Amino acid sequence: MNTPAAAPQRVLVVEDEADIAGVVLDYLRHAGYAAEHAADGRTALERILQAPPDLTVLDIMLPGLDGLEVLRQARRATNNPVILLTARVEEVDRLIGLELGADDYICKPFSPREVVARVKAVLRRSAAPGPAPRSPLVLDAQAWQATLHGTPLALTRREFRLLRVLSGQSGRIFSRAQLLDLAYDDTLDVNERAIDSHIKNLRKKLKAADGTGHDWIRSVYGVGLAFDPAPTPASAT
Repeated sequence: MNTPAAAPQRVLVVEDEADIAGVVLDYLRHAGYAAEHAADGRTALERILQAPPDLTVLDIMLPGLDGLEVLRQARRATNNPVILLTARVEEVDRLIGLELGADDYICKPFSPREVVARVKAVLRRSAAPGPAPRSPLVLDAQAWQATLHGTPLALTRREFRLLRVLSGQSGRIFSRAQLLDLAYDDTLDVNERAIDSHIKNLRKKLKAADGTGHDWIRSVYGVGLAFDPAPTPASAT
């Protein structure tokens, strides 16, 4: 007896620019999602309240009702994940969106492949069953110290800040520009090439303390970097 195939996950794309929406919808459908479109905030809110999608990709700048207000009202009815699209990169916009309950954000201009990768990552996190297992990685922000399986990691402050951002949302894919902004927002002498250097050092230190060969920081080609928790305890080797 054949098992019925699971229905594709529904993703609502709320974007008033038809060209952008069309490309994102095409990529999502090609990835196997049931992608739907709303071109304004009021229509999007009605759909979210009446039949909540599995995930909403929500532009902040919308006619009628802006994306943050849509998010605010939607959160009263559903906790289904929301990824914000924004052309406004000021700190207040990001903080307001995340405090209202957004699960991630993407800055314009963006690659449609990045949108698909973020959608996959957020849906994977939201579908994880039960409580997350205790991480073998422990960060002490006051002492600027980190341990892995109880082994201290000799991290510089920049490496520590970078690891804190990445590990704070395991599985989320960060672009290098986002890591620059989130991990090094008070410095002016760090660039994307320096990010790669810090990542290389972090990988070496994590692997040395782990002993399994697991790559704790995963590269997603053309998109960015993500923290990948170890699949098995270090003692399993």
